[in-house]
Amino acid sequence: MLNSLPMALLLALGIAILITPGVRRFAFKIGAIDKPDHRKVHAKIMPRLGGLAVFLAFAVTVLLTQQLDNRIIGLLVGGLLIVLLGILDDTKGLPAKVKLVGQIVAAAAVIPFGVQVEFITNPLTGNMVQLGIWGIPVTIFWIISVTNAVNLIDGLDGLAGGTSFIAAITLAAVTWRQASLPGGTGMEVVVLAVILAASILGFLRYNFFPAKIFLGDTGSMFLGYALSTLAVMGVAKAATAISVIVPMVIMGIPLLDVFFAILRRYQSHRPIFQPDKEHLHHRMMALGLSHKQTVLAIYAINLLLGISAFLLTVISTSQAVLLLLIIAVVIIVAANKIGIIGKATKTITVSQNLQQRSSKM
Repeated sequence: MLNSLPMALLLALGIAILITPGVRRFAFKIGAIDKPDHRKVHAKIMPRLGGLAVFLAFAVTVLLTQQLDNRIIGLLVGGLLIVLLGILDDTKGLPAKVKLVGQIVAAAAVIPFGVQVEFITNPLTGNMVQLGIWGIPVTIFWIISVTNAVNLIDGLDGLAGGTSFIAAITLAAVTWRQASLPGGTGMEVVVLAVILAASILGFLRYNFFPAKIFLGDTGSMFLGYALSTLAVMGVAKAATAISVIVPMVIMGIPLLDVFFAILRRYQSHRPIFQPDKEHLHHRMMALGLSHKQTVLAIYAINLLLGISAFLLTVISTSQAVLLLLIIAVVIIVAANKIGIIGKATKTITVSQNLQQRSSKM
């Protein structure tokens, strides 16, 4: 299957590059546009729906180059459902509860096709805990969590796309490492992750700062959905003691941003789902970084987490625990320093800084 990888990569990249301008025009035609407001960084009307180009590049390439099995069919079916949900949200604006129900349906759609977390390995003892029927809610919760996490970090040009690109490459590398071990499986996931990465890369040509089109909920939800499902298909199947942690490290930035947002709002007695301008990218821009510098800095953090995730699969369990402790300490110290945890400070200054930057773009 890896013999078809170069052709699949070029096909996905080429499709994304070729169809994105057409998707951009289509977004304007159907009213899938993003208007500026006090919470957003962009200062002009932008087309959404860019995720449709990523999905089409990915799906068409998979259908043309891969031998389909139940799990791949499940991924495509669930991906189509989440994309349709995103299109409705990008054009009509769906209530949060309706979106959540749609996400649950899409997440559950892969389970009849054999995509499910079947066991969790205890990182302390190395013993496998069979989940049985509990694997269904665990799978749904994981997919929904990552889907929404990627959706929430989609606040700057190229941020969610680039983050997902790095995550897809990391996922491919980690799965390849596990599949190359005696008795290992999952090479098809390696190919799927690389096809996804190529589809994203083609789209980033139009989405990186200054963006000509946004991912929209169509794209950010699809990317989170695809990455979380591929993680279940690949990394979560490993029976190593650290396998339960690796997918979380791969998706570290989106998951941590959501976690700190919940913690921050809880501490300040605000509704958990109330939007704010204190996410990681907001705080970094408030510290003086430009739009592009902020995105590139977060790319670098993602890359370091990706390297760490790969290292977790090649070092001993005790070394992995030590590495995880170091990562945790660095994250907590850095998050506190930047100001994305604890009670919000200098909120007015941060907001004014962001508004000033928006007016210059």
